[in-house]
Amino acid sequence: MTDHTLHSPAPALSLDAVALGYGDFTVLQDIDMVVQPGQVVAIMGGSGSGKTTLLRAATGQLQPSRGRVRAFGADLSQVDRDGLQALRKRMGVLFQQGALFTDLNVFENVAFPLREHTPLSESEIRTRVLDKLDAVGLRAAAHLRVAEISGGMARRVALARAVVLEPELILYDEPFAGLDPISLGITARLIRDLSDRLHCASVLITHDVQESFAIADKVYLVGRGRLAMAGSPQALSESQDPYVKQFLRGEPDGPVAFQYPETPAFQAWLANQEGRKS
Repeated sequence: MTDHTLHSPAPALSLDAVALGYGDFTVLQDIDMVVQPGQVVAIMGGSGSGKTTLLRAATGQLQPSRGRVRAFGADLSQVDRDGLQALRKRMGVLFQQGALFTDLNVFENVAFPLREHTPLSESEIRTRVLDKLDAVGLRAAAHLRVAEISGGMARRVALARAVVLEPELILYDEPFAGLDPISLGITARLIRDLSDRLHCASVLITHDVQESFAIADKVYLVGRGRLAMAGSPQALSESQDPYVKQFLRGEPDGPVAFQYPETPAFQAWLANQEGRKS
């Protein structure tokens, strides 16, 4: 009997007993996560729960204080600057605001990464860009300037740009923020379709429950500095955990505290302030 596990590709992203923070303040601890090629994974949590901190760790911008963050099997804390850049070229990032170049038209926005990072000819660039614009339903908008398209269309252009290099891992920072219901549904479907088409891993940093649950294979819910729950959308929906129920239902009362937690940095600041008074 052949052991096929020996030939399995490494996860696109994995976190093993990771702790992340800034200075004395630990934002998250004991985080375990695995994202396989072809999977759509949603990282969910309230504002300030550490979702964006996880995104920074995944791209190597933030080193964990404990544990290991690996991309494509490589420990991000052990690679040099060139190695990190090589790993980042295998990733695509869709920022919350889209970050399109307002002085370029739709076509040139999507073509930009190809011109910067590949030796492709103009003919090859044209084919690749129009293919990706077609995938997001905007092939016929290639000539338009950014100012001439809607916010929902701009998000789809940014999505086309994020996948034009055909990355193995795409990180989406609040991809549904500020979208109307129709654009929101379209964007969610595109994320799922592009992940299936490219067989890339997709990680959504989001607090949008309905659209994320409709397309995600697995959901990681962070809160109160830890991983509250991980599982399929159905498993989270059926959970009786008070925090999970409060988050999914949007209830104002529950385990989530209204007060921001005190930290050693705050205590030091407060002591300094009180010292000034005396």
